Amino acid sequence: MSRRLFIGLMGAAAVVALTGPAVAQNYPTKPITMIVPFAAGGPTDALARVIGQKMSEKLGQQIVVDNAAGAGGTIGVAKAARGAPDGYTVLFTHMGTLAVNIALYKSLPYDSQKDLVPVGLAGTNPMVLVTKKGFPAKDFKEFKDYVAANQKKVQYGMAGIGAASHLGGLMLNSMMKVEVLEIPYKGTGPALNDLVAGQFDYMVDQAVNVLAQIQAGNIKPLGVSTKKRLAQLPDVPTIDESGLPGYEVTIWNGLFAPKGTPEAIVTKLNAVLGEVLADEAVRKRLMDLAVDLPTKEEATPAALGAQLKASIDKWVPAVKAAGVQPE
Repeated sequence: MSRRLFIGLMGAAAVVALTGPAVAQNYPTKPITMIVPFAAGGPTDALARVIGQKMSEKLGQQIVVDNAAGAGGTIGVAKAARGAPDGYTVLFTHMGTLAVNIALYKSLPYDSQKDLVPVGLAGTNPMVLVTKKGFPAKDFKEFKDYVAANQKKVQYGMAGIGAASHLGGLMLNSMMKVEVLEIPYKGTGPALNDLVAGQFDYMVDQAVNVLAQIQAGNIKPLGVSTKKRLAQLPDVPTIDESGLPGYEVTIWNGLFAPKGTPEAIVTKLNAVLGEVLADEAVRKRLMDLAVDLPTKEEATPAALGAQLKASIDKWVPAVKAAGVQPE
């Protein structure tokens, strides 16, 4: 190898070595778009805005939320996957769009494990089985018996194909071995409004959505989806302990970036996300909404990647076993 070629190669290597840290040191120099693949006002959107606002303060640049809703979140995720891998497009979404949708759609315009880079876990939401106020059951056992005996007239609602409430209700009905009329809505807000109005019988939705209506006495909580009772609803038993062993559905939310985003930028975003989740004011606000916050070990990019794979391995077979036909 000639001396000139050697010097040239060494210079190129030095440039590559310095590019990542240099880019991350100056990043960001303009606003960042955070794509949320759901309508404004939902639980993923609410969590994204709380975290995004605090990340904006720490990064010194505004994070603009883009609610690219539709088709069970697939439109927004596809938009993020096609984004420039420069750190100025990120995705804030929940497990349904990246894992469960694999079983709900015949084909997706993205590969959640290949087209996106994990940045960090942002929180996990427990779910609650809630019924309209006048539903004739005071606990889960009575609910289960009533639904089994009245399958032709009972109705359950959810926020749309691929929504967390779709997954929660789907697994509940499957494990109870009942077939009831499913009413899909365009978002959590309309569905919850109709439940409060008594237009359908029950839904299984994220605690962050239903706590206020439960506390106001507008709907009835009959069970929570976790293995332990929620501190926010200590008198509401788990569905598992109430007569449906093995029922556990929680919805994790994560921050992702398009494939090819520099590792140094991913590392910086992860560090800032960790600072935000360690902020006492943020922690209190999210914990009041029953959001389970990740530990430091659970919040790494690698841990989120492993979480995504585990969710695919768990839920794709489960959804198929429930007899759902992909769209």
